[in-house]
Amino acid sequence: MNHYISPSILNADLGNLQSQIELVNSSKADWLHLDIMDGVFVPNITFGFPVISHIKALSKKPLDVHLMIVEPERYIDEFHKFGASILTVHYEASRHLHRTIQLIHNSGMKAGVALNPHSPVHLLEDIIQDLELVLIMTVNPGFGGQKFIENSYNKIQKLKELILRKNPNCLIEVDGGVSLENMGKLLEAGVDAFVAGTSVFKSKDPVETIRLMKEFRP
Repeated sequence: MNHYISPSILNADLGNLQSQIELVNSSKADWLHLDIMDGVFVPNITFGFPVISHIKALSKKPLDVHLMIVEPERYIDEFHKFGASILTVHYEASRHLHRTIQLIHNSGMKAGVALNPHSPVHLLEDIIQDLELVLIMTVNPGFGGQKFIENSYNKIQKLKELILRKNPNCLIEVDGGVSLENMGKLLEAGVDAFVAGTSVFKSKDPVETIRLMKEFRP
């Protein structure tokens, strides 16, 4: 089965945003990943809507948008308006998660739910059937370049069991510390999509790194 590669623009050279997006456009990447942070849910602030609109205008890849914000339901229509194809919200930040997922679907986007490293998979038991994607955070959210949390493999395997039982079409995405060195083990655990930031944009040849990730077979 083919897997998806979603380079995270947060780790690119933001002073040369257009050239960095054109680099991804020319690569074998499937999606372009945007981390949206509000400085409240996580200790960092990233892109606002004017920048997202600019990114959408430049990108030839679908936007894979990860909201690390409180009360994400307030902004669903705006993220649809500004071009998100996949919208992922955090379980920990969504007070009425079923309603939020419903709003995402009603806006015409695919819906994902992200779990922080401390949140167990069984929390998704009653929502998994409504999702297109689950994002497992394999580092603590907020900053790029962190070390991969080794317990993530066990967590992914548990999630895969839940998905096979309740919603076989749901994808597993991982974000944090992803590299060519651990892709094999992650694929074997059941991962379908990889957010790659530092390993892509800090490499000598990002387009080649994306190709190697896309064509990687365990």
